[in-house]
Amino acid sequence: MTSFRPSVPFATRYARNGMVCSIDHLASSAGVSVLRQGGTAADAAIATSAVLAVTSQHMCGLGGDLWALVHVPGEPRPFALNASGHSGSGADLDSLRRDGFREMPFHKDPRSVTIPGCVDGWFALHQRFGRLPLDQIFADAIDLATQGFPISAECAQATKLLEDIDNTDDYFVNGPPRPGELIRRSSLGETLESIIHGGREAFYEGTFGDEFIAFGAGEYTGQDLQEIQANWVEPLAVEAFGQRIWSLPPNSQGYLCLSSAWIADQLEIPADPSDPLFWHLLAESALQAGFDRPDVLHQDADGDWLLNPERLQQRASAISPLRTSSLPTGVNDGDTIYLNAVDADRMGVSLIQSNASGWGALAFLPTSRISLHNRGIGFSANPDSPAAYGPGRRPPHTLAPTLVENLDGTLRALVGTMGGDSQPQVVLQLLTRLFVAGEDAGQALAAPRWRFAGAASNGFNTWADPTEVILEIEGQHPSLVTNLERLGHIVNSLPAHNSAFGHAHIISVEATVLSGAAEPRVTVSGTASY
Repeated sequence: MTSFRPSVPFATRYARNGMVCSIDHLASSAGVSVLRQGGTAADAAIATSAVLAVTSQHMCGLGGDLWALVHVPGEPRPFALNASGHSGSGADLDSLRRDGFREMPFHKDPRSVTIPGCVDGWFALHQRFGRLPLDQIFADAIDLATQGFPISAECAQATKLLEDIDNTDDYFVNGPPRPGELIRRSSLGETLESIIHGGREAFYEGTFGDEFIAFGAGEYTGQDLQEIQANWVEPLAVEAFGQRIWSLPPNSQGYLCLSSAWIADQLEIPADPSDPLFWHLLAESALQAGFDRPDVLHQDADGDWLLNPERLQQRASAISPLRTSSLPTGVNDGDTIYLNAVDADRMGVSLIQSNASGWGALAFLPTSRISLHNRGIGFSANPDSPAAYGPGRRPPHTLAPTLVENLDGTLRALVGTMGGDSQPQVVLQLLTRLFVAGEDAGQALAAPRWRFAGAASNGFNTWADPTEVILEIEGQHPSLVTNLERLGHIVNSLPAHNSAFGHAHIISVEATVLSGAAEPRVTVSGTASY
């Protein structure tokens, strides 16, 4: 088959002291600047995340959620942070159903806006692993917000969704923005300044909190916002491909990254990624891992049970190299950012931050101009579901960063992506290319990808009926498609360089050398190192 080649030269970068990867070179540079000043990988991750909250608000921001894994050399396991927010105390499923909803509303409705956890996530990371003060960490983000940043082509394109949305005029000072036009978001800079001087209270109980409560119209209370939305949890792990792979527990779908890797490791995956069997067996592994996701993923799910080898072996045994498998049950691309950072001490941070869908709920607060996510779309409107919408609950979450260790506990790689339901599928492909095919970070990221999508997918309902999913392939590969169709797959080809297949980044650690690459499907992505 014809190999995928990005439109610009793309290669793995190497460094010894530290490295940061993100979708925006301005953000990656901010992270490395913090490393140069003596900050930790956690400081660098927060700095990078804060810049992205300014330059890439179409994908993430202070109005969204955050998850992270932190590798600390010598510790027996990574530290796992769940900074996904809860629904408000006014959440009422009966009222939602009386209003005619049988699914969670997608846009402009506070019932799909859980309390944003991003800022609490920053504080949790900083308090436990930070070294520099917040004024140094936020310096670049504040400067870009107040002095202006050149808007990316992707963000400029995304502003087409905002033409009738209130409180977005800072994007339209000179009409619809053109790529590279300088955009100033001074209110966001002021919010970051207030966090430096006033802590979380300045955010959750300040202007943002007041506006958020008013937006909710009874959905949230001041007491709700006093509750910290971030907590440290026990990570999950499997051994696969000769590595120990870690991810987040429920309410994250991180177990799918792990279960699909475990299943694939039981199969004879070809080392040649151009072999159709490479694609077939990985796709089947992801399909078998995810078939019951709507029934088993909720805030109280037992992650150890989800990864029980007896449970997973049944799924692995159902896979045939000769045909698609049967299942035991009858495109919004998602808007999220993934970033990673490693410092000279080899602390590593795998972090993901999200609006959920593009610009989230399409609701901007009037003074702070913060866009609110719509992560509550993960709830179920079915009262019998364990993930039913209700007060003080966390919804099932697509965010699933991963961290890979050698079997001796040393850091091996940081891997993650955006992509809604597709995140575990992209992560599986990257892990297999790294550890089975032996590709480097640049090769693995530049290679063509696949994902599953429903016939009427919005990026978050892939598993509603797993018997009807379509295997979407990036680029035109006629021979591959023919072979996959012979195996029983329903295949649809999408254009190459398509962000529907994720925005992923990889940092690998080998001996004293760091190697890494950022997503080639984004025009401004960047790997910064020193």
